[in-house]
Amino acid sequence: MPIRENVHDQIILGAGPAGYTAAIYTSRSNCCPLLISGMQPGGQLTGTTLVENFPGFPEGVDGPELMEMMRSQAARFGAQFMEGEVSRVDLTGRPLKIWIDGELFQCRSLIICTGSSPRLLGLPNEREMYGRGVSVCATCDGFFYRGKEVVVVGGGDTAMEEALFLARFCTRVTVVHRRDELRASPPLQARAKEHPKIAFRWNSVVSAILGDPKQGVHGVRLKHLPDDREEDFPCDGLFVAIGHVPNTRLFKDQLELDDWGYIITRNGTETSVPGVFAAGDVQDFYFRQAIVAAGSGCMAAMQSQRYLECLDDADCTHCRQQRSLPSGPPRPG
Repeated sequence: MPIRENVHDQIILGAGPAGYTAAIYTSRSNCCPLLISGMQPGGQLTGTTLVENFPGFPEGVDGPELMEMMRSQAARFGAQFMEGEVSRVDLTGRPLKIWIDGELFQCRSLIICTGSSPRLLGLPNEREMYGRGVSVCATCDGFFYRGKEVVVVGGGDTAMEEALFLARFCTRVTVVHRRDELRASPPLQARAKEHPKIAFRWNSVVSAILGDPKQGVHGVRLKHLPDDREEDFPCDGLFVAIGHVPNTRLFKDQLELDDWGYIITRNGTETSVPGVFAAGDVQDFYFRQAIVAAGSGCMAAMQSQRYLECLDDADCTHCRQQRSLPSGPPRPG
């Protein structure tokens, strides 16, 4: 098995807003971090046509363009980049070990920014229509549907929050749920059911997306589960709100994860293993915004750098003090 002889100070896994920001900060600290971009450089923003809520871009910016600018900024300060899929990690010893396409890489500190993946409906043209009428984020895209009618799929807290947010802009929001009752918390259910712009289609699923990449979504096909009856339902957009899956399969049994598989962090971005930090959607199931991910990437870089500075300082008590601090407020359930 090929082994890289040199041990990197820092390896960053993931090339979204968190990973690129971590690369910018670590490379400016006179380190030369290695960023492994994985199979989707840029993360979920590569599928977003226009980002209007990232500070500094009053006219908005294309998601892929924003990611390329972040990458160029990190490269300017000396960050190294590599495309490849991480197949295995070993965080039990020192140095930390990461296998990429069969080759072993080693590092003193690891920053995990592998993100999360939205659960999709599995329809044939769903990914093709992503960003062209199909969305997984009302906060990101709701403004584009001002004065229009949209469909939200889901029955949990996320779906109700999406529907309520979209109701600020849209003339009509129809929630499609496969059961006859919601799973969302009672207060959110009440707010959604009492809202004059929100309607519900119970015991139903979206069986097809109507439209094409050029014209966008112009409707969905709804299937009524009790009798398999189908109908075409006109709408201008489809918001899929059935949850996210954190990309943490590699870290199971090596890092402390919560019940949903997200990495648990304390005191900022520290994980249960010293020298390993996590930033972005891989540990944030609540906000899932590019600016939040970028901010946590900055935190992870600074904490990683401080960790490295402490490693060879026998008198340094910082790391010990940090781990003795309370973990902060409980994570939302």
